[in-house]
Amino acid sequence: MANDMFIGKKSKAAGGWGALKSCGKQLLETRKPLAGAMTMLKANQPDGFDCPGCAWGDPNHGSSFEFCENGVKAVAWEATKLRVPPEFFAKHTVAELRTWSDYDLEHQGRLTHPMRYNATTDRYEPVTWQAAFDEIGALLRGFDPDQVEFYTSGRASNEAAFLYQTFVRLYGTNNFPDCSNMCHEASGVALIDAIGIGKGTVLLEDFEKADAIFVFGQNPGTNHPRMLADLRKATERGAQVVAFNNLKEKGLVRFADPQKKLEMLVGGSEPTSTMYFQPRLGGDMAAVRGMAKIVFAADDAARAAGSAPIIDDAFLATFTTGMDDWRALVEATPWSVIEEQSGLTEADLRRAAEVYIASNATIATWAMGITQHRHSVQTIREIANFMFLRGNIGREGAGLCPVRGHSNVQGDRTVGINEKAPKALLDAMERELGVPMPRTPGHNVLEAIGAMLSGTAKAFIGLGGNFARATPDSALIAQAMDKLDLTVHVATKLNHCHLLPGKVGFVLPCLGRTEIDRNSKGVRQIVTVEDSMSMVHGSGGINLPASAELKSEVAIVAGLAMATVGSTVVDWDAMADDNDRIRDLMARVLPGFDDYNTRVRVPRGFWLRNPASEREFRTPTARANFGAFDLPDQTEWQMRADKPDTFVLQTMRSHDQYNTTVYAMNDRYRGVYGEREIVFINPADMDGLKVESGERVSLVTLSNDGIERRITGFRVVPYDIPRGCIAGYYPELNALVPYNSFGEWSFTPTSKSVLVRVTRDAA
Repeated sequence: MANDMFIGKKSKAAGGWGALKSCGKQLLETRKPLAGAMTMLKANQPDGFDCPGCAWGDPNHGSSFEFCENGVKAVAWEATKLRVPPEFFAKHTVAELRTWSDYDLEHQGRLTHPMRYNATTDRYEPVTWQAAFDEIGALLRGFDPDQVEFYTSGRASNEAAFLYQTFVRLYGTNNFPDCSNMCHEASGVALIDAIGIGKGTVLLEDFEKADAIFVFGQNPGTNHPRMLADLRKATERGAQVVAFNNLKEKGLVRFADPQKKLEMLVGGSEPTSTMYFQPRLGGDMAAVRGMAKIVFAADDAARAAGSAPIIDDAFLATFTTGMDDWRALVEATPWSVIEEQSGLTEADLRRAAEVYIASNATIATWAMGITQHRHSVQTIREIANFMFLRGNIGREGAGLCPVRGHSNVQGDRTVGINEKAPKALLDAMERELGVPMPRTPGHNVLEAIGAMLSGTAKAFIGLGGNFARATPDSALIAQAMDKLDLTVHVATKLNHCHLLPGKVGFVLPCLGRTEIDRNSKGVRQIVTVEDSMSMVHGSGGINLPASAELKSEVAIVAGLAMATVGSTVVDWDAMADDNDRIRDLMARVLPGFDDYNTRVRVPRGFWLRNPASEREFRTPTARANFGAFDLPDQTEWQMRADKPDTFVLQTMRSHDQYNTTVYAMNDRYRGVYGEREIVFINPADMDGLKVESGERVSLVTLSNDGIERRITGFRVVPYDIPRGCIAGYYPELNALVPYNSFGEWSFTPTSKSVLVRVTRDAA
């Protein structure tokens, strides 16, 4: 489709008629649009299913239309009438399918039967469930458990994830590379140190009470669109919304609510932010430090004038420790460094700081624009420090809010998907099951990649996801996975990871979130998920399964476990047949899950208590901890040394995309249609490169590990982005992201700060 690429009109606002047209198009592509429309009315409803599109919270006072454009895309993608039966694989070899695009693979439809790879014919062939379980179990018993990598995607339910971690730990390893390792790991690491828990401290209702909302490094218009309505409501009632994002994103400027009939008729929209700042890539920490510097100076001036102090002395004295060391760093940091790293002026940051000073209740939110840098943990600690100054934690309308992407990535971590499991969890598992749990830390994503590359990893089991395309260094990962002795993928649709089968490979098709799951007695099963606000709620499918051969994720995990570790400790068949039994076990093991089966059946579920939101800080100091960290010696932007052909690259989603799933080839909000192999560049930087809009360029990563990472044929698109910074889509650009470049303490790939050289293609 590259030849059809054109740069067209950008949407005036997020949402609006464009969103409605997109929803209609997606429903038509399912080939059963009426059923799809009826399905959406049950999305995020107490008697329906949790939308798999994002982890934004559901309101207690919700309407019948608690879904967004991206939710429609996610549900339509899952509820399609198209199928990928065994006959499809009989027609196409794996080698052929590898030449297909991500878009083309997933748009073939839903997988219908368990399949086993035949290396002789280079084709997947049908296999019975029991034969698949038996062979996988026999192979797993032949490996040292630490030679197997057990990956989890955030699409897995709490029940499937808990059963999975139980199986894997009984098998004998803590190897849990998880999708959270590639997105919000820095948030967890930073917040555990700062406030004693790796989660946000706000409820959705706090957005209705905040005087100010600071939005760092996120694009809700594409990644969690329902957040736009909450930002818009905030501005409508007079709250200030201050956005820090290096690209000018439509969703952070204006939003036309498709549910407001009059507004749709007259073509109106309302702002979602009141101030918008565009820091350089990697410059957010410096920006926050600059604002803190202004707050300290303003507080000194107020006290000297005999006015009320700006800093919350009572909160700081009672609930925090370590501020003096941080303040010394802040005051010692010169404005010249702050302005150079952030790309913002002192005057810019003064405007933002004045909003913070005037606010009696402030929320700070962030996403992967913050978490995918070398100094991400330090940046999040800086945000937390800033919020502590005026006591903006543990009260209404205020708090810290990392906005997760995948619908249950937070829940998976809560129920035990953790390569460094808390001692309390392992102790509880041992008490309940009566057998020892492995205590040696396992592998995160980057450590799993390293084990594959070195040959020490022999097998990969994937509970959902598209590991090979979601991870950095695509070419290296493909080579490593193809050498494995065993790969097993639990999935709803075909993706590129399935085309790296190793010596023995299985694709096991599962039910989707929207589909009915009945046990042996015909009783409908529900699963549960946890959103970004720590609300745990039920989800029950309403559509008939895409195939009679499909099993639930829970049943597949139980089948693998039964075939591998047997039923001496856990009755896997009983667990597979009744999710209530799994929840009863979870209630006995996990803190906060008592009376689980009852509480999760209450409309909207229940809040999983967050001690920090009540000013109970479970840190070694029993207080909220300030973190005193130097700014980076050099951000990647500073490493450019003003070379006109050298840039800092960030990878990101297009608007018609969810993680590695590509719904269409367009990016309506950014005005790009019919192409994904593009790179957004400041027009002044285009002049420096002597390239025109639509011209093709090559990009090569500047690294010192001896590996050449190069891509060619990407088209230039002019965009409002700071000079020296460029952006483009993943997974196409993942080939440029070194797997050995990661955040300090988080091991998250630095996908938002890749130093590259850009040159015109010879052609």
